[in-house]
Formats: sequence, structure tokens, C-alpha cells
Amino acid sequence: MKDNQQQQPPLSHEVGVKEKRMMRARRKDKRSVWWGLGMFGLVGWSVVVPALLGAWLGHWLDKNHPATHSWTLTLLITGLALGCFNAWFWVQKENKEIDKDLNNNDK
Repeated sequence: MKDNQQQQPPLSHEVGVKEKRMMRARRKDKRSVWWGLGMFGLVGWSVVVPALLGAWLGHWLDKNHPATHSWTLTLLITGLALGCFNAWFWVQKENKEIDKDLNNNDK
């Protein structure tokens, strides 16, 4: 019986560790619904802006320098691809930060 008690940490120590973890999470996690909506908007705009700029530039090129292919369609797809890559980058960055915070809180 005595060996079993020595292997497990005392209840007060375990409660203290959990309390510190909870307090640290409250301090660091200032994210709210508005933060989530802001991130959603950031991801949306990071896709839309390059696509619109590509379409605008393509339209201008089609008007001023006609070619056998459509610059508008080409640059719209290019802008969309760049925007999707940009959004993926932001989502991955946030995911890494969340994972890092969770791993740090578990220690």
C-alpha cells in the first residue's frame, strides 16, 4: 500500500498543476467569437483580393493587348490559386500555434 502512494503524486500537487494549466490557458486564450469571425474574414479576403486583382489586370490586358487566349481567365485562375495558397498558409500557421499552446499547457 505504501508503494502505491509513493508512485502517485499527492492530490494537492495534481490539483495545483491543473489549476496552473487552467490559469495559463485563460491568460493566453483571448480568442472569442469575434476573433474567429476575424480569422474567417482574413482567410476570405486573402483569397478574394488576389483573384479580383488578377481578373482586373487580365481585363486590362485583354482590352489593351489582345491575344489568342484570355488574360482575364488566366490571371483570375492564377490569382485564385495564389489566394488559396495564402489562405492555406494562414490556416497552417494558426494551427501550429494552437498545437504549440496545447503541448506547452500539457507540460
